[in-house]
Amino acid sequence: MHNEKIKLLTASLKRLLRRGATKQLLNIIKKTHMADLSIAFNVLTPDNREKLFGLMDDPEQIGVLFSMLEETLFLEFVKNVEFTKLVDIFDHMPSDDAASLLTLLDEELSDQILSKMQKEESDNIEQLMSYGEDTAGSLMVTDFIALEEDVVAKQVIEALQSKYLDVEMPFYIYVVDEYGKLVGVSSLRQLVVVHPEKPLKEFMAKDLVIVKPYTDREEVARLVSRYDYLAIPVVDDDNRIVGIVTVDDVIDILHEAATEDILKMAGVGEEYIETQTVWRGPRIRLPWLFASFLGGVAAFFIIGGFEEDLAKFTTLAAFIPVIMGMGGNIGTQSSTIVVRGIATGRIEIQDFTKVVSKELAVGLILGVIYGIFIGVIAKLTFAAEPFSMALAFSVGLAIIMSMSIAALVGSMVPLILERLNIDPAVATGPFVTTSIDIVSVYCYFMIATQLLDI
Repeated sequence: MHNEKIKLLTASLKRLLRRGATKQLLNIIKKTHMADLSIAFNVLTPDNREKLFGLMDDPEQIGVLFSMLEETLFLEFVKNVEFTKLVDIFDHMPSDDAASLLTLLDEELSDQILSKMQKEESDNIEQLMSYGEDTAGSLMVTDFIALEEDVVAKQVIEALQSKYLDVEMPFYIYVVDEYGKLVGVSSLRQLVVVHPEKPLKEFMAKDLVIVKPYTDREEVARLVSRYDYLAIPVVDDDNRIVGIVTVDDVIDILHEAATEDILKMAGVGEEYIETQTVWRGPRIRLPWLFASFLGGVAAFFIIGGFEEDLAKFTTLAAFIPVIMGMGGNIGTQSSTIVVRGIATGRIEIQDFTKVVSKELAVGLILGVIYGIFIGVIAKLTFAAEPFSMALAFSVGLAIIMSMSIAALVGSMVPLILERLNIDPAVATGPFVTTSIDIVSVYCYFMIATQLLDI
């Protein structure tokens, strides 16, 4: 449904741009959400993008668009914006978005923009830019509602109507003591249902979940997701609130983290799926594929070591792909489950025995099921041969061993890597698939040589 909406929007923009229908284009810009418009910009030609962007004059609207555009498009548009207008745009942006975008610009241009912005806003942005890229401090918004605990409900409402009109996330009122230290929080719902003369300290929630500016952003995302918060406060070492991380930023973090993990597990690093040039793709993927290459070479030598056996029973070769494939598939499944569990905080090191034993049991059960299936197929296919039963047992047992060991390795490796402070998403995929291929082939031929009496 949404894809159809974007297609219709893009088609309308192209048609109106071709006709030069400025009035209609301005109407679309006014009524269209910037998230949809940013997608449309991606498929327009450079000339049409320039024409459409030239019609936009609302700095707040442009700021929202900038925060949603891909990096390359953002940098392209910045070149065509006069400096004074650019300063005005950043002045109207939320401080966290402004800080994130300014880091993408040339350092000299970024400094010039900051020097011309409103001092309070530029100070907030510079503070955010001083924190590490992957920390809560770099994500937090410095606009929040903080009132002392003795303020009564009606005064809070009056403050919301006058002083805090431009706050991005007005759903929580953070409560501080006389020293400015965070002591509680109240939701808007709590505020409107209590007696107007009731002070904040009497109805605020005191069980707070807080983070520090240097807390890893993925940990922040996990906390927000776990407790279903719309925002989470960021406090300094003296427990003074310095900002909040809002749910919209958390969604971005979770999306980026999921994408990053998928790319790592696929063995293409942390880069985007769409590489910028033909030559860049091989350069990114080459090191990651080397592990698979080594595994293939090792499997080659193992198979070569059983060359005489294969010459006697050529039918053994027919089952090598299915044995390696089934082992590799369940190994990938187990490793993916565990890596994702670690990333979301649902699986921890102390769960090692529980997780590994469960995946081993699953691998064994599935191995028995598919071992029987493939064994029956082997028996029926070569029923006329005197070795058909031995072959069926060889293939079946190989499947069972391959899938069991694959599930074991796939679940153990991520947990071991996590214990060694190595990102499991980086190394698990290549290691698991390569090791399982080697083990599967070796086990298959060892079983076959014994049962077939080669």
